[in-house]
Amino acid sequence: MSVERYSIGVDLGGTNLRIAAYREKSIADGEIVESIGLPTRVAAGSDAVADDMSKAILQLLGKFGGGENFAGLGVGTPGPLELPDGILRNPPNLPGFDGYNLSEAVASRVGMPVIVESDANLAALAEFRLGSGKTYAASSLCMLTLGTGVGNGIILDGKVWNGFSGMGGEAGHNTVDPEGEPCPCGSRGCLELYASATGVQRMAHALRAPSATDGEASPILSARHIAESASAGDPTSLRVFERVGTSLGIGLGALVNTLNLELYVIGGGMSAAWDLFAPRMMDELRMRSYVYRLNAPTEDESRTRALRKTHVVRAELGSDAGILGACLLPFVQG
Repeated sequence: MSVERYSIGVDLGGTNLRIAAYREKSIADGEIVESIGLPTRVAAGSDAVADDMSKAILQLLGKFGGGENFAGLGVGTPGPLELPDGILRNPPNLPGFDGYNLSEAVASRVGMPVIVESDANLAALAEFRLGSGKTYAASSLCMLTLGTGVGNGIILDGKVWNGFSGMGGEAGHNTVDPEGEPCPCGSRGCLELYASATGVQRMAHALRAPSATDGEASPILSARHIAESASAGDPTSLRVFERVGTSLGIGLGALVNTLNLELYVIGGGMSAAWDLFAPRMMDELRMRSYVYRLNAPTEDESRTRALRKTHVVRAELGSDAGILGACLLPFVQG
Protein backbone atom coordinates (compact mmCIF):
# COMPACT_ATOMS: atom_id res chain seq x y z
CA MET A 1 0.00 0.00 0.00
CA SER A 2 1.46 3.35 -1.06
CA VAL A 3 1.92 6.10 1.50
CA GLU A 4 0.50 9.51 0.60
CA ARG A 5 3.11 12.25 0.47
CA TYR A 6 2.46 15.94 1.04
CA SER A 7 4.16 19.25 0.39
CA ILE A 8 3.39 22.90 0.98
CA GLY A 9 3.79 25.47 -1.75
CA VAL A 10 3.70 29.27 -1.78
CA ASP A 11 2.99 31.47 -4.79
CA LEU A 12 4.14 35.02 -4.01
CA GLY A 13 2.74 37.59 -6.43
CA GLY A 14 2.90 41.34 -6.56
CA THR A 15 -0.82 41.53 -5.70
CA ASN A 16 -1.81 38.21 -4.13
CA LEU A 17 -0.23 35.54 -1.95
CA ARG A 18 -1.35 31.91 -2.07
CA ILE A 19 -0.26 29.07 0.22
CA ALA A 20 -1.38 25.49 -0.36
CA ALA A 21 -0.97 21.92 0.88
CA TYR A 22 -0.59 19.36 -1.91
CA ARG A 23 -1.04 15.59 -1.92
CA GLU A 24 0.99 13.61 -4.46
CA LYS A 25 -0.83 10.72 -6.11
CA SER A 26 1.90 9.89 -8.63
CA ILE A 27 4.79 11.69 -10.35
CA ALA A 28 2.30 13.07 -12.88
CA ASP A 29 -0.74 13.48 -10.69
CA GLY A 30 -1.75 15.13 -7.43
CA GLU A 31 -4.15 17.60 -5.90
CA ILE A 32 -4.30 20.68 -3.71
CA VAL A 33 -6.07 19.65 -0.51
CA GLU A 34 -6.23 23.05 1.22
CA SER A 35 -5.20 26.59 0.31
CA ILE A 36 -5.03 30.03 1.91
CA GLY A 37 -5.24 33.27 -0.08
CA LEU A 38 -4.02 36.64 1.16
CA PRO A 39 -3.24 40.07 -0.30
CA THR A 40 0.47 40.74 -0.72
CA ARG A 41 1.22 43.67 1.61
CA VAL A 42 4.06 45.05 -0.50
CA ALA A 43 3.67 48.55 0.94
CA ALA A 44 4.16 47.19 4.46
CA GLY A 45 7.59 45.84 3.55
CA SER A 46 9.30 42.55 2.88
CA ASP A 47 9.29 41.37 6.50
CA ALA A 48 5.53 41.91 6.76
CA VAL A 49 5.03 39.77 3.65
CA ALA A 50 7.32 37.06 5.07
CA ASP A 51 5.33 37.19 8.33
CA ASP A 52 2.02 36.71 6.52
CA MET A 53 3.42 33.91 4.43
CA SER A 54 4.95 32.10 7.40
CA LYS A 55 1.80 32.25 9.54
CA ALA A 56 -0.17 30.57 6.77
CA ILE A 57 2.58 27.98 6.25
CA LEU A 58 2.60 27.12 9.95
CA GLN A 59 -1.18 26.74 9.88
CA LEU A 60 -0.93 24.17 7.08
CA LEU A 61 2.12 22.48 8.60
CA GLY A 62 0.03 21.76 11.67
CA LYS A 63 -2.28 19.66 9.48
CA PHE A 64 -0.06 18.22 6.78
CA GLY A 65 3.58 18.65 7.83
CA GLY A 66 6.05 16.48 9.68
CA GLY A 67 7.07 12.87 9.32
CA GLU A 68 8.45 10.89 6.43
CA ASN A 69 5.43 11.63 4.28
CA PHE A 70 6.21 15.38 4.15
CA ALA A 71 8.33 16.25 1.11
CA GLY A 72 9.09 19.87 2.00
CA LEU A 73 8.27 23.50 1.40
CA GLY A 74 8.55 25.29 -1.96
CA VAL A 75 8.19 29.03 -2.60
CA GLY A 76 7.74 30.74 -5.95
CA THR A 77 8.53 34.45 -6.30
CA PRO A 78 8.88 37.00 -9.08
CA GLY A 79 12.47 37.42 -10.25
CA PRO A 80 15.21 38.22 -10.87
CA LEU A 81 16.34 35.79 -8.23
CA GLU A 82 19.79 34.71 -7.10
CA LEU A 83 19.90 30.96 -6.62
CA PRO A 84 20.45 28.75 -4.73
CA ASP A 85 20.51 31.37 -1.95
CA GLY A 86 16.99 32.63 -2.64
CA ILE A 87 17.88 36.33 -2.71
CA LEU A 88 15.68 38.74 -4.66
CA ARG A 89 17.54 41.09 -7.01
CA ASN A 90 15.59 44.25 -7.82
CA PRO A 91 12.30 42.55 -8.77
CA PRO A 92 10.29 45.10 -10.81
CA ASN A 93 6.97 43.89 -9.38
CA LEU A 94 8.10 43.77 -5.73
CA PRO A 95 9.48 47.26 -5.02
CA GLY A 96 11.57 47.46 -1.88
CA PHE A 97 12.55 43.78 -1.95
CA ASP A 98 15.98 44.20 -3.58
CA GLY A 99 18.55 42.11 -1.71
CA TYR A 100 15.96 40.40 0.46
CA ASN A 101 16.87 36.81 1.37
CA LEU A 102 13.42 35.29 1.09
CA SER A 103 14.61 31.74 1.71
CA GLU A 104 16.34 32.66 4.97
CA ALA A 105 13.50 34.91 6.13
CA VAL A 106 10.84 32.22 5.75
CA ALA A 107 13.03 29.35 7.02
CA SER A 108 13.82 31.24 10.22
CA ARG A 109 10.11 31.82 10.85
CA VAL A 110 8.82 28.31 10.13
CA GLY A 111 11.78 26.30 11.43
CA MET A 112 12.48 24.23 8.34
CA PRO A 113 14.43 24.51 5.05
CA VAL A 114 12.77 26.38 2.20
CA ILE A 115 13.36 25.87 -1.52
CA VAL A 116 12.87 29.12 -3.48
CA GLU A 117 12.42 29.32 -7.23
CA SER A 118 11.19 31.79 -9.85
CA ASP A 119 7.40 31.80 -10.08
CA ALA A 120 7.55 31.55 -13.87
CA ASN A 121 9.86 28.52 -13.67
CA LEU A 122 7.40 26.87 -11.30
CA ALA A 123 4.46 27.58 -13.59
CA ALA A 124 6.49 26.00 -16.39
CA LEU A 125 7.30 23.00 -14.17
CA ALA A 126 3.62 22.46 -13.40
CA GLU A 127 2.63 22.79 -17.06
CA PHE A 128 5.38 20.34 -17.99
CA ARG A 129 4.39 17.70 -15.45
CA LEU A 130 0.64 18.14 -15.14
CA GLY A 131 -0.54 20.24 -18.11
CA SER A 132 0.40 20.86 -21.72
CA GLY A 133 3.79 19.16 -21.43
CA LYS A 134 2.01 15.96 -20.45
CA THR A 135 -0.60 16.43 -23.20
CA TYR A 136 2.05 16.92 -25.91
CA ALA A 137 4.50 14.33 -24.48
CA ALA A 138 7.17 17.06 -24.54
CA SER A 139 10.70 16.60 -23.20
CA SER A 140 11.21 20.38 -22.98
CA LEU A 141 9.10 23.52 -23.05
CA CYS A 142 9.29 27.30 -22.78
CA MET A 143 6.49 29.18 -21.05
CA LEU A 144 5.53 32.85 -20.95
CA THR A 145 3.22 33.87 -18.10
CA LEU A 146 1.22 37.03 -18.81
CA GLY A 147 0.15 38.58 -15.53
CA THR A 148 1.12 41.74 -13.68
CA GLY A 149 4.39 41.34 -15.60
CA VAL A 150 5.63 38.78 -18.10
CA GLY A 151 7.40 35.80 -16.57
CA ASN A 152 9.40 33.19 -18.45
CA GLY A 153 10.15 29.61 -17.44
CA ILE A 154 12.21 27.07 -19.35
CA ILE A 155 12.23 23.29 -18.87
CA LEU A 156 15.06 21.49 -20.67
CA ASP A 157 15.01 17.70 -20.77
CA GLY A 158 12.62 17.63 -17.82
CA LYS A 159 14.58 20.00 -15.58
CA VAL A 160 14.16 23.69 -14.74
CA TRP A 161 16.87 25.71 -16.47
CA ASN A 162 18.08 28.47 -14.16
CA GLY A 163 21.27 29.73 -15.77
CA PHE A 164 24.48 29.91 -13.74
CA SER A 165 23.17 32.35 -11.10
CA GLY A 166 19.46 31.58 -11.13
CA MET A 167 18.44 34.40 -13.47
CA GLY A 168 17.84 32.43 -16.65
CA GLY A 169 14.45 32.84 -18.25
CA GLU A 170 13.85 36.60 -18.18
CA ALA A 171 12.39 36.94 -21.67
CA GLY A 172 9.82 39.38 -20.32
CA HIS A 173 12.67 41.88 -20.29
CA ASN A 174 13.86 41.21 -23.81
CA THR A 175 13.42 44.26 -26.03
CA VAL A 176 10.60 44.15 -28.57
CA ASP A 177 10.61 47.90 -29.31
CA PRO A 178 14.02 49.64 -29.08
CA GLU A 179 12.34 53.06 -28.98
CA GLY A 180 9.59 51.94 -26.63
CA GLU A 181 8.53 52.96 -23.16
CA PRO A 182 11.04 52.89 -20.27
CA CYS A 183 10.80 49.77 -18.14
CA PRO A 184 11.31 49.52 -14.35
CA CYS A 185 14.12 47.05 -15.09
CA GLY A 186 16.18 49.91 -16.54
CA SER A 187 15.78 49.09 -20.24
CA ARG A 188 13.23 50.29 -22.82
CA GLY A 189 10.58 48.58 -24.87
CA CYS A 190 10.56 45.30 -22.92
CA LEU A 191 8.03 42.61 -23.81
CA GLU A 192 6.53 43.05 -20.34
CA LEU A 193 5.44 46.58 -21.22
CA TYR A 194 3.26 45.36 -24.09
CA ALA A 195 2.03 41.88 -23.13
CA SER A 196 1.20 42.14 -19.41
CA ALA A 197 -2.03 43.21 -17.73
CA THR A 198 -0.41 46.47 -16.61
CA GLY A 199 0.86 47.00 -20.14
CA VAL A 200 -2.63 46.58 -21.55
CA GLN A 201 -3.96 49.11 -19.05
CA ARG A 202 -1.21 51.60 -19.90
CA MET A 203 -1.67 51.27 -23.66
CA ALA A 204 -5.46 51.57 -23.48
CA HIS A 205 -5.26 54.62 -21.26
CA ALA A 206 -2.72 56.29 -23.60
CA LEU A 207 -4.91 55.66 -26.65
CA ARG A 208 -8.19 56.91 -25.24
CA ALA A 209 -9.06 60.51 -26.02
CA PRO A 210 -9.90 62.97 -23.19
CA SER A 211 -13.52 63.17 -22.17
CA ALA A 212 -15.55 65.54 -24.35
CA THR A 213 -17.30 66.98 -21.34
CA ASP A 214 -14.52 67.90 -18.95
CA GLY A 215 -11.33 67.42 -20.94
CA GLU A 216 -10.03 64.80 -18.50
CA ALA A 217 -8.70 61.43 -19.56
CA SER A 218 -11.00 58.46 -19.05
CA PRO A 219 -10.43 56.28 -15.97
CA ILE A 220 -7.93 53.44 -16.17
CA LEU A 221 -9.85 50.20 -16.72
CA SER A 222 -8.72 46.71 -15.75
CA ALA A 223 -7.18 44.46 -18.38
CA ARG A 224 -10.26 42.24 -18.12
CA HIS A 225 -12.59 45.14 -18.92
CA ILE A 226 -10.40 46.16 -21.87
CA ALA A 227 -10.52 42.58 -23.17
CA GLU A 228 -14.32 42.60 -22.84
CA SER A 229 -14.44 45.87 -24.79
CA ALA A 230 -12.23 44.37 -27.50
CA SER A 231 -14.48 41.31 -27.73
CA ALA A 232 -17.43 43.68 -28.17
CA GLY A 233 -15.65 45.37 -31.08
CA ASP A 234 -14.26 48.53 -29.46
CA PRO A 235 -11.61 49.80 -31.93
CA THR A 236 -9.25 51.20 -29.30
CA SER A 237 -9.26 48.00 -27.28
CA LEU A 238 -8.75 45.94 -30.42
CA ARG A 239 -5.68 48.05 -31.25
CA VAL A 240 -4.28 47.31 -27.81
CA PHE A 241 -4.57 43.55 -28.30
CA GLU A 242 -3.08 43.82 -31.78
CA ARG A 243 -0.04 45.33 -30.07
CA VAL A 244 -0.04 42.54 -27.51
CA GLY A 245 -0.02 39.97 -30.32
CA THR A 246 2.69 41.74 -32.28
CA SER A 247 4.93 42.02 -29.24
CA LEU A 248 4.44 38.39 -28.26
CA GLY A 249 5.18 37.29 -31.81
CA ILE A 250 8.46 39.22 -31.80
CA GLY A 251 9.39 37.79 -28.40
CA LEU A 252 8.44 34.24 -29.35
CA GLY A 253 10.33 34.50 -32.63
CA ALA A 254 13.56 35.16 -30.75
CA LEU A 255 12.88 32.31 -28.32
CA VAL A 256 12.06 29.81 -31.08
CA ASN A 257 15.14 30.77 -33.08
CA THR A 258 17.32 30.46 -29.98
CA LEU A 259 15.91 27.37 -28.25
CA ASN A 260 14.31 25.26 -31.01
CA LEU A 261 12.02 23.45 -28.55
CA GLU A 262 8.92 21.45 -29.39
CA LEU A 263 6.51 23.33 -27.12
CA TYR A 264 5.92 27.00 -26.25
CA VAL A 265 3.15 27.76 -23.76
CA ILE A 266 1.33 31.03 -23.03
CA GLY A 267 -0.20 31.22 -19.54
CA GLY A 268 -1.13 33.68 -16.82
CA GLY A 269 -4.31 35.68 -16.39
CA MET A 270 -3.89 37.50 -19.69
CA SER A 271 -4.00 34.23 -21.60
CA ALA A 272 -7.79 34.41 -21.14
CA ALA A 273 -7.67 36.94 -24.00
CA TRP A 274 -6.02 34.33 -26.28
CA ASP A 275 -8.55 34.76 -29.10
CA LEU A 276 -7.85 38.51 -29.16
CA PHE A 277 -4.06 38.36 -29.50
CA ALA A 278 -3.15 34.87 -30.77
CA PRO A 279 -3.92 35.38 -34.49
CA ARG A 280 -1.64 38.44 -34.66
CA MET A 281 0.96 36.69 -32.51
CA MET A 282 1.13 33.70 -34.85
CA ASP A 283 1.34 35.90 -37.96
CA GLU A 284 4.23 37.82 -36.42
CA LEU A 285 5.94 34.61 -35.29
CA ARG A 286 5.81 33.15 -38.80
CA MET A 287 7.34 36.32 -40.19
CA ARG A 288 10.06 36.66 -37.52
CA SER A 289 11.22 33.06 -37.11
CA TYR A 290 12.53 30.94 -39.97
CA VAL A 291 13.03 28.13 -37.44
CA TYR A 292 9.30 28.20 -36.74
CA ARG A 293 8.46 28.22 -40.44
CA LEU A 294 10.63 25.14 -40.94
CA ASN A 295 8.98 23.27 -38.05
CA ALA A 296 5.44 24.67 -37.97
CA PRO A 297 2.69 22.04 -37.75
CA THR A 298 -0.07 21.80 -40.31
CA GLU A 299 -3.65 22.07 -39.07
CA ASP A 300 -3.87 18.29 -38.97
CA GLU A 301 -0.53 18.03 -37.13
CA SER A 302 -1.72 20.60 -34.60
CA ARG A 303 -4.91 18.66 -34.03
CA THR A 304 -3.05 15.35 -33.57
CA ARG A 305 -0.26 16.98 -31.51
CA ALA A 306 2.36 15.63 -33.88
CA LEU A 307 5.84 15.03 -32.49
CA ARG A 308 8.92 16.86 -33.80
CA LYS A 309 6.91 19.98 -34.61
CA THR A 310 6.94 23.40 -32.93
CA HIS A 311 3.64 23.82 -31.09
CA VAL A 312 2.53 27.14 -29.57
CA VAL A 313 -0.41 26.65 -27.22
CA ARG A 314 -2.38 28.20 -24.41
CA ALA A 315 -1.54 26.82 -20.95
CA GLU A 316 -3.88 24.19 -19.52
CA LEU A 317 -3.56 24.79 -15.77
CA GLY A 318 -4.79 28.38 -15.65
CA SER A 319 -4.27 30.33 -12.45
CA ASP A 320 -3.21 27.17 -10.55
CA ALA A 321 0.07 26.73 -12.45
CA GLY A 322 2.21 28.82 -10.11
CA ILE A 323 0.98 27.28 -6.87
CA LEU A 324 1.07 23.75 -8.30
CA GLY A 325 4.66 24.30 -9.38
CA ALA A 326 5.60 25.51 -5.90
CA CYS A 327 4.01 22.39 -4.43
CA LEU A 328 5.86 20.15 -6.91
CA LEU A 329 9.23 21.76 -6.20
CA PRO A 330 10.05 19.75 -3.04
CA PHE A 331 9.37 16.49 -4.88
CA VAL A 332 11.71 17.55 -7.68
CA GLN A 333 14.53 19.14 -5.68
CA GLY A 334 13.95 17.99 -2.11
